[in-house]
Amino acid sequence: MKVAEFQEKLEIFPVIPAVRGEELLSALHSEAEVIFLLDADVMTVGEKIALAHENEKSIFIHVDLMNGIGKDRQGIRYLAELGADGIISTRAPLIKCAKEIGLVAIQRYFAVDSHGLESIREMIASAKPDFVEIMPGIIEKVICRFADEKTPVIASGLLETKGEVTAALANGALAVSTGKAALWSI
Repeated sequence: MKVAEFQEKLEIFPVIPAVRGEELLSALHSEAEVIFLLDADVMTVGEKIALAHENEKSIFIHVDLMNGIGKDRQGIRYLAELGADGIISTRAPLIKCAKEIGLVAIQRYFAVDSHGLESIREMIASAKPDFVEIMPGIIEKVICRFADEKTPVIASGLLETKGEVTAALANGALAVSTGKAALWSI
């Protein structure tokens, strides 16, 4: 998947189901075009990627949360060979590796204080992710601060209402990622 193709999908349908376990099946039947898989493991990740593609969904694997697969270049190559559309990680080396291999790379950041916000800016400049995911997604002030940057923002974390989704999008987020199934079809 190309970065432009991913961005286009998010512009058409900007809510991304963030799923674990059986939630994947619900997400596959939602209107969403992109899924964030938060519980990959070496035994089932290939099946989950194939199932997503059979249902015409793009799937991104959160590599920091996967089990049984190395969190290194070989692990990223393995996901690419299985057909993953991209990865999510907090780790700059994994983001750089994914980009080199040709996967779309989303770097996840946690906005916890003003010092952390400056650190995020520095890490974006260093890792050069294709997209940033800023948590928690209910902080419009933080979304606004990064929405003016060159790297598109995906807001996530603690989004529980349609109003919070709307606010994140209105404040410059390209898309939102949420585990709340009720929001996957708004």
